[in-house]
Amino acid sequence: MRARAFAAIVLLASAGHPGPASASAADGELCLGAAEKVDGGQTLSAEEIEEARGACGRAITATASIFQKYQFEEAYFAVTGERYKY
Repeated sequence: MRARAFAAIVLLASAGHPGPASASAADGELCLGAAEKVDGGQTLSAEEIEEARGACGRAITATASIFQKYQFEEAYFAVTGERYKY
């Protein structure tokens, strides 16, 4: 009984507040893809940099995995030249 009640509370709490900006799998792909382009020697336009910056930020805040956070933070650095600020 406790497990069901706890599950119901978690579902209601998470459904009621999606957060300021929900990240998607596309955000992670865009973030890492932009970093790969930069690492490959390509130059990104200002629009591409801003788009990748936003996608990386959403991906960093959305994941709970320390390993993925590290990957997205490194990608953010590759694209912007700055460390992500929490």
